[in-house]
Amino acid sequence: RNEFVDLYVNYVLNESIRKPFEDFMRGFLRGCPAESWTMFLPAELQVVLLGPKNYNWNVLEKRARYRHYEASHQIIKDFWTMFHKLPEEKKKMFLAFVSGSDQLPVYGLEYFTFVIEDPKCENPDNSYTSASTCFCTLFLPR
Repeated sequence: RNEFVDLYVNYVLNESIRKPFEDFMRGFLRGCPAESWTMFLPAELQVVLLGPKNYNWNVLEKRARYRHYEASHQIIKDFWTMFHKLPEEKKKMFLAFVSGSDQLPVYGLEYFTFVIEDPKCENPDNSYTSASTCFCTLFLPR
């Protein structure tokens, strides 16, 4: 029985996916050659592939741009007050909501800009907050 289980596990986890994995690996290596990875230490490669782990949310606030709002507007002040009170996981979820990814860009938040825009709704009380991930824009009704 042990031999059967070992052979079955090997088949499911290795043999059955060998061809699709080889095809994937060949395509992946065409776009991201492994030879260039040797110049990175493992921790550096992780930062290159996944982005930095340290999130400085104050930089995000400083880099934010506004359309039909001013940084001094009470809604914007309230937004940032509430944002900074959120737990780390919720802040990452917000980043995913605005940009489509909860990972920081490789270069960090220093070069990441997102926009908070008033969508100029006729009745803002009947509107929801939404986002355009392509343009990193948060539509925040008044």
